[in-house]
Amino acid sequence: MKKCPQVLVIGAGFGGMQAAQSLAGSGADVLLIDRNNYNSFIPLLYQVAFAQLEPGLIAYPVRTLFRRVSNVRFLMADVQYIDLRQKYLETERDRIPYDYLVLATGSQSRISGVPGASEVALPLRTLEDAIALRNHVVLRLEMASHEPDPDRRQQLLTFVIVGGGATGVEVAGALIELLRSLQRRDYPMLRREKAHVVMLQASDRLLPDLPPSLGGYTAKKLRQIGVDVRLGVKVSQVAPQAVYLQNGQSISTETVIWTAGLEAAVPEVADTVEATPRGKLTTLPTLQLPNFPEVYAIGDVAQVADADLTGVAPEALQAGVAVARNIHLQMKGRSPKPFSYFNKGRLAIIGCYSGVGQIAGVTLTGFLPWFMWLAVHLVYLPGFRNRLLVFLSWIQAFVLGDRAARTLLPTSSQALGKAAQFAERSVFNTYDL
Repeated sequence: MKKCPQVLVIGAGFGGMQAAQSLAGSGADVLLIDRNNYNSFIPLLYQVAFAQLEPGLIAYPVRTLFRRVSNVRFLMADVQYIDLRQKYLETERDRIPYDYLVLATGSQSRISGVPGASEVALPLRTLEDAIALRNHVVLRLEMASHEPDPDRRQQLLTFVIVGGGATGVEVAGALIELLRSLQRRDYPMLRREKAHVVMLQASDRLLPDLPPSLGGYTAKKLRQIGVDVRLGVKVSQVAPQAVYLQNGQSISTETVIWTAGLEAAVPEVADTVEATPRGKLTTLPTLQLPNFPEVYAIGDVAQVADADLTGVAPEALQAGVAVARNIHLQMKGRSPKPFSYFNKGRLAIIGCYSGVGQIAGVTLTGFLPWFMWLAVHLVYLPGFRNRLLVFLSWIQAFVLGDRAARTLLPTSSQALGKAAQFAERSVFNTYDL
């Protein structure tokens, strides 16, 4: 009996999930590997961070998605090493061979080059990051509510965002909305205090991936809702209680949110592969690695030759479909086809019922792109229950003005630590018996 080809997909993000789903029924034995057993819906992370949504509403169990797919299995593991020539990878427990490999490991916050940034600044790239950021912001309000010193109180109520891309803009708009809501509803003693949200952008405009007019509109709108937008400003140092700028100024704060850049999150590879300074793997137009035709890279981990890609979710989704198609072609002895991305447009949400976008060359501003952004992401969110509860949460937040998800929560590392301690005690007690 002919053995089915073994396809390993590393990463359960947009690209990896789409590749695994597209390989269903292909005749290949597919193993999807991720360090978490859930898919995080990255575009809504900022809404978890700023109390619009509960964490569980943007996390969906991977096994549930593939429950009825016979040829796709899931393994929760951390890939530590890949040997491309010998065609195997190693996790913390196993060595797993493959016939085809799809690298869809995504990206991580690039907090480097600025002294103190990696130790002090808060990233927003994972669900745990979002929970930690929410806890940090709410805790600063709790501390400010009983702080007698006005200078110290203002320091606690000052929040700095580094980076003026789409994530930075989303963070700024959602944060200013959250602070005003909480000051009005939960912290009446802080109503007369001005929460200060500062956005620092190194270039001369926001949203560099969109037309300049949309960047200008976004800066104007953020300033209207109370965000201090500073363009052409670079950070020289981040300290626990201040941010220092290259122009000699400083900002007294305990909160620095870093959205300024990403780098590819690639496991250790034994072989020499072409990569960009930000760690992206250089691929052929077919998404294959040069010299390794059975290895593909997609999403934030890939730098595709002859393609102008920006790392957004639709690109990863379409690349996942293309990789599955090419693997299927290779299984039939045929040549893979180049990846061609169909750009359906770009949308960015600002806040306060406003957004920007560009679709088919037409620029959009105001309520329509804001509504379209919410509608598109609601459609793509996995799970009917999650979509329903997210929709109801949005009604509560946007119509009633109430942020329900504003409690301090334990981080997943704290919860896992307690679970591990309990497991150790259970094993010890069983051994004693």
